[in-house]
Amino acid sequence: MSFEFDEEEFERDVKIKVVGVGGGGGNAVENMVRNNVEGVDFIIVNTDVAALKAKDGSAMERVQIGRKTTKGRGAGGKPPVAAESAKENSDDIEEALNGASLVFVAAGMGGGTGTG
Repeated sequence: MSFEFDEEEFERDVKIKVVGVGGGGGNAVENMVRNNVEGVDFIIVNTDVAALKAKDGSAMERVQIGRKTTKGRGAGGKPPVAAESAKENSDDIEEALNGASLVFVAAGMGGGTGTG
């Protein structure tokens, strides 16, 4: 039994999205964009609006979470605040992930947004 792989069909049918959550995840995604990783859609998600704006790269979608919960600031190293922020803007996250066949999530475990 042999396995045949049609690379063109794979590239056409598979939509890969990489999501960087919080500061650490955002840094990872920014690095991928700078290194010209192709064939992937990039998204960064953060409670900190200044951190979202500071990321270099028009090739990434930005999603602010916790507009009411954190008022545009970080999660303060509190995972429950980050979790509540994600729930608050779950529709925005869902919209950003729409159409994905495969999603990779990059997040730091330092205790803030990525941890929550």
